[in-house]
Amino acid sequence: MKEDTRWKLFAGILLVTLTLAMLTAHYLIFKDEHHLFIFFAGDLAFIPIEVLVVTLIIDQMLESREKQRRMEKLNMLIGAFFSRVGTPLLHRLVRADAMIDNLKEYFIIGDDWKNEMFQDVQKCLQDKSCSVAIDQVDLEDLKNFLGNQEEFVIRFVENPMVLEHETFTDLILTINHLDEELKARDRLDHLPPSDLAHLTRDIQRVYSQLIPEWLKYMEYLKNHYPYLFNLAMRKNPFDKSASVIIQVGP
Repeated sequence: MKEDTRWKLFAGILLVTLTLAMLTAHYLIFKDEHHLFIFFAGDLAFIPIEVLVVTLIIDQMLESREKQRRMEKLNMLIGAFFSRVGTPLLHRLVRADAMIDNLKEYFIIGDDWKNEMFQDVQKCLQDKSCSVAIDQVDLEDLKNFLGNQEEFVIRFVENPMVLEHETFTDLILTINHLDEELKARDRLDHLPPSDLAHLTRDIQRVYSQLIPEWLKYMEYLKNHYPYLFNLAMRKNPFDKSASVIIQVGP
């Protein structure tokens, strides 16, 4: 018998024994089995309601609070990801997107943005395609960057908390796959068109998944950490005029 099962069985026997002992003591003291039975039957009648309150209400409240704590920790991990990998990677891919000027308005997020505006942008992106011209991507630089972040990315794959965020998990896996593809090639110059087309699809997959996750994280920062959101907008990879240096006008 497992230790956990043995402990539960022992606790159950102890509680039942304690109840019977108290009922016996009550009878020996008051000699009134009628009222004893009434109280016992009344307690039994309330057990379903007690189960309802404990399991369906209190348990749900505790689970909801625990889920909020887990999501807070997960968002901290996502913040570390964008600081180390996500935002620098977007900077590299945005430069190779010829259509980005047509979509730039969706990513210049202002302080007056409401949650509904973020949702509208997410819906608009489903109807628009962000494309990357691979001849505009410095593949060697991309390979070195992902290689330097390989251990950091693998830690995310190994973190069970990340698995609760399905789309973010998919993003991590696609980045890891792109890293493996680039690392498997000794040289990235003079690749045949067929191989370039394959790498283009891998890069495009990362790019198309990275943008929605970036938007979700920006929404989270704006709602919970305005000072972090302010810095993120000064490092906005979609805004060519963005600068971390705060300029004071004349």
